[in-house]
Amino acid sequence: MNDTTTLASAVDLPIEGMTCAACAARIEKQLNKLPGVSAAVNFASERAHVEFDAGAVGTSQLVETIEKAGFKVPPQSLDLAISGMTCAACATRIETVLNKLPGVEASVNFASEKASIRFAPGQADAAGLIAAVSRTGYEARESTSDSRAAEKARKAAAYDAELKRFWIAVALTLPLVAQMGAMFTGEHQDVLPRWLQFALATPVQFWIGWRFYVGAYHALRGGAGNMDVLVALGTSMAWAFSAVVTAAGLHHHHVYFEASAAVITLVLMGKLLEARAKAKTSAAIEALIRLQPQTARILRDGVLVEVAVDSLNPGDVFVVRPGESVPVDGEVAEGASSVNEAMLTGESLPVAKSAGTKVYAATVNGEGLLTCRATGVGSHTLLAGIIRMVEQAQGSKAPVQRLADRISAIFVPVVTAIALVAFAGWWFFAGDFTGALVNAVAVLVIACPCALGLATPTAIMVGTGRGAAAGILVKNAEALELAQKVEVLAVDKTGTLTQGKPVVTDVLPAMPLSPGPSPQRGEGSNTAPSPRLCPKEIPVGRGEGWGEGQAELLRVAASLEQGASHPLAEAIVSHAKQMNVALEQPTGLRAVPGKGLLATLDGSEHALGSPGFLAEQGVAIPEALLAPLAGAGKSIVGVSRGLTLLGLLGVADQLRPTSRAAVARLKAQGVEVVMLTGDNAATAAAIAREAGIERYEAEVLPQDKAAALEKLRAGGRRVGMVGDGINDAPALAAADVSFAIGGGSDVALEAADVTLMNSDLLSVADAIDLSRATLSKIRQNLFFAFIYNVLGIPLAAFGMLNPVIAGAAMAMSSVSVVSNSLLLRRWKPVRREP
Repeated sequence: MNDTTTLASAVDLPIEGMTCAACAARIEKQLNKLPGVSAAVNFASERAHVEFDAGAVGTSQLVETIEKAGFKVPPQSLDLAISGMTCAACATRIETVLNKLPGVEASVNFASEKASIRFAPGQADAAGLIAAVSRTGYEARESTSDSRAAEKARKAAAYDAELKRFWIAVALTLPLVAQMGAMFTGEHQDVLPRWLQFALATPVQFWIGWRFYVGAYHALRGGAGNMDVLVALGTSMAWAFSAVVTAAGLHHHHVYFEASAAVITLVLMGKLLEARAKAKTSAAIEALIRLQPQTARILRDGVLVEVAVDSLNPGDVFVVRPGESVPVDGEVAEGASSVNEAMLTGESLPVAKSAGTKVYAATVNGEGLLTCRATGVGSHTLLAGIIRMVEQAQGSKAPVQRLADRISAIFVPVVTAIALVAFAGWWFFAGDFTGALVNAVAVLVIACPCALGLATPTAIMVGTGRGAAAGILVKNAEALELAQKVEVLAVDKTGTLTQGKPVVTDVLPAMPLSPGPSPQRGEGSNTAPSPRLCPKEIPVGRGEGWGEGQAELLRVAASLEQGASHPLAEAIVSHAKQMNVALEQPTGLRAVPGKGLLATLDGSEHALGSPGFLAEQGVAIPEALLAPLAGAGKSIVGVSRGLTLLGLLGVADQLRPTSRAAVARLKAQGVEVVMLTGDNAATAAAIAREAGIERYEAEVLPQDKAAALEKLRAGGRRVGMVGDGINDAPALAAADVSFAIGGGSDVALEAADVTLMNSDLLSVADAIDLSRATLSKIRQNLFFAFIYNVLGIPLAAFGMLNPVIAGAAMAMSSVSVVSNSLLLRRWKPVRREP
């Protein structure tokens, strides 16, 4: 850099892709080659602080230089809390202003009063974005998890102030509306002196109603219109006409002070009711936030000390006593208990916890004492992630909202034009200036874009909140809308339809067994003895039918497998422990990769492995014993002592108890279920048959699942995908709507549109049901909003509505839409059978 250069600007740029200090040095070197640039790159924080001469180089050139060096400058996200919006037109205008800024992508949600922004570092920053919102006449501040309490307090204070003004407006307006009884009979007589009417209406118009003038000024200055313009224009016309008539002593003309004051009071009442109703739409977020414990008990020098949760670090050991909430995510180090995870998963049954299992913040411990090691704290807990995801979904826009946004953008100019036409028509054709004025005012005050703007986001907010309470986390509003359109659902087998963990399902001795020598290979005849079949297939569990033959077969198999680590071996050893079978230590163990093993046990040579491996050892396996297991698609493990078959074990990844019911429910919803699996055809057929699935594809490689989805999409059908593993991520990304099982991999969860905290296919049916319920509410809301304006504006224009009635109707339109959305809180997932 030239030392004489004046550095006028500075920027901090995040950088992705650095793997060592050499990377940071290379980026720094490339940046400092630019004219007028002084850069320092910090590898630890993964950021570059760049001071530069804005006249010599731009931020886009800085970013381009970093990317040319082989690294990436990721876009940044920012949420702004916005105050001062009065209708959807305000949100549309702010969104338009923000999206005009270079490198900025913004979405403004009128219902949640927030702006979600993605911006290119260096081209925009938080201060510049806040300033842009301020220039449109609204207040903005950064919204973070730390600022939630302050935002809530600010909104509560603003609500209280508005409520006080409303009651003052009511006190001033009531005497004016007392004379409206005569007006409804066709007469307009003054009960109160006109000077008193003027004295009562003026404070309502210019003090209580000042907010409408401020909002209208900012809207018009920005080149757009909003609800404030309509209210301010309509009530000002009524007040001004009445004031002139009163001042000039024109007693033959009516005055309309009661109309201007009543409209402002009613609109203010509507806004207060709307604010209360909107606050309830975010009740789910509030409930989740309240779940977060504030303190934790940690071990320090062998003593339990209570500390603030914020002070915990990963690796800290904490204790959870019976009945207490788990403070942070962790892993059980000591103890055993059951934990209620209903607040995260929606599942009411407690989950057993023991050493090595995971626990999550805000879940409630049962009867045992747990000592745990922290793994996720602060913003890295599962609960914090759920809150972020719900907020992200509530702040996003559904495609169905686009029509409402387009109408809101032109709504005010169109309504103003209709009011002018109505005024001109009544004056010129009917010769009634007073009637023309009243009807024009009625047109202005009955029309409101608020109901249109609230129709979609309020339903989305309530729907995503109910979903979160039921363990259904929706990434964005578009996913919630598209889920109800799914026609074909592709499901992965392992871990989705099945438990994802092989278990022993059959223990079939070939003959009554007893320990002892038997013919060895190479002794006597070369012909293997024919095994005697067990007279009947005996169930796996102990109890009636459990015989010594089964116990001996399981003892031998588990003893041979206890040193192996593959899933089938673990299933056999685990089953033996469950059955309290004592194991022996084999000697001379020789593993044959991919086939089985040979070892000496109880002084005899044994073989264990696939039927093919045993056949290679000269052991005969009768078809009658083999066929049932093979036909069911189970993995078969054979065990022999010398040349004598001891028996077969069937191992399978069992179907989840709810999978069949889930498939039946999805079919009832009109969704075709297709199973995709990498397993062989026999196993796939068995699982499909058991689950009630007619269509399946076997031996589908992970990289081919996305192509399989394209085939299912033939004919323009909407395709959903359910998976849980890393190998499902490409297919999840390729689906129109993707669902990830909560117990799955982080990669699958990241790729999915909907995360299901329950590892249960019934949750997919619940998600589709929730989507349909939410979209039904959105359609109802849009219908009410459209029909209200389509009917109300013509009635007002033709002189069939009094301005006060029009104002009351306008005030209640938004409240009715929000209240209808709140009915979604009654939605509940289908109850699971315990």
